[in-house]
Amino acid sequence: MAARTEKSWRVGVLFSRSGTTHVTESDHIRGTELAMEQINASGGVLGLPLRPVSYDPAADAAQYRALARRMLGEDEIDVIFGCSTSASRKAVLPIVERHNGLLFYPSMYEGFEYCENILYAGATLNQTCLPLAEYLLAHHGRRIFFVGSDYIYPRESNRVMRDLIEAKGGEAVGEVYLPLGSTGTAVAEVVDQIRLARPDAVFSTVVGTSAHAFYRLYDEAGIDRAAQPVASLTMAESEIAHIGPRHCSGHILAATYLQTLDSPENHRFVAAYKARFGDDARASVWSEAAYVQVHLFARALARAGSMDPARIGRALLGDEMQTPEGAIRVDPDTRHLWLTPRIGVARADGLFELVWQGGGPTRPDPYLATTRFEEASLEEWA
Repeated sequence: MAARTEKSWRVGVLFSRSGTTHVTESDHIRGTELAMEQINASGGVLGLPLRPVSYDPAADAAQYRALARRMLGEDEIDVIFGCSTSASRKAVLPIVERHNGLLFYPSMYEGFEYCENILYAGATLNQTCLPLAEYLLAHHGRRIFFVGSDYIYPRESNRVMRDLIEAKGGEAVGEVYLPLGSTGTAVAEVVDQIRLARPDAVFSTVVGTSAHAFYRLYDEAGIDRAAQPVASLTMAESEIAHIGPRHCSGHILAATYLQTLDSPENHRFVAAYKARFGDDARASVWSEAAYVQVHLFARALARAGSMDPARIGRALLGDEMQTPEGAIRVDPDTRHLWLTPRIGVARADGLFELVWQGGGPTRPDPYLATTRFEEASLEEWA
């Protein structure tokens, strides 16, 4: 195969180092780099090292598409680790299908997708929104305000979350969307709407630089975060460090990984992460998922024996491994992962206090085909 001609396994890395989502995508890059370095230090895969070919799409959907085409066509790369937002994944998906490549996608997302050319390593909404909806209603109240960036992930996630809240007797008291990259006046106006609506909690799917502005302005507006917290699926440790922990304590994250998880695997991961990227580096669900998917790929490549996307794709199915977030499994029916749901509350140091977690890995349900909104409860998940 072309990807093996120089006595190495060449793979693509397509995450943004610049643009509106550069903080979270830089986390993806760090997790990817750490995993590859560890694999290479242990002898590589079948005696050959992984060699990344990396480009910066600058958080621009057109650039993701063009660079994926360059990787799969001109660079003759078969496997790409990349994309963070659903907008970037949707831009790349037809290119990956046309070239019969394989994309490893590490972000939590809105679901309602299946592609044999993708391994979905992030959480689905049944692994995040379901326990979060129950937690907000039980601990904060029934009046929820929805705010998001204006693209597919926020709109679909908010739709599902709104249905969950209403199915359990809650109420949506507002729903507003901001163009990607919005800051300043536009964000301040949304914060004013929230302040006037006085919800019990806010569900935010605002991402990137808009989210950074939103959390800062929410704090500056003097809204009581204990009484009216912002709950998110994305505002993890590295972004809190970027915004400033003083602006974010008390806010809520529903995710499958938190840096504070107490397990030998996570302690080793966090120590290696800080040794590689500095003592101030924060591991997050963004970096950890990117790290895990590289290890899943290396295991599948060893079983497949060649850089054949179809063979690697089949070798992934059903694989189980221990990771920093716990036991995971590649679901053979959906190509998503069995993951353990968790909820954390941001502390003054910018890390999360684990306040709830499921009893073990939960089957992904990207189409919400088997999930019953009315019956889900935190007690059933424990």
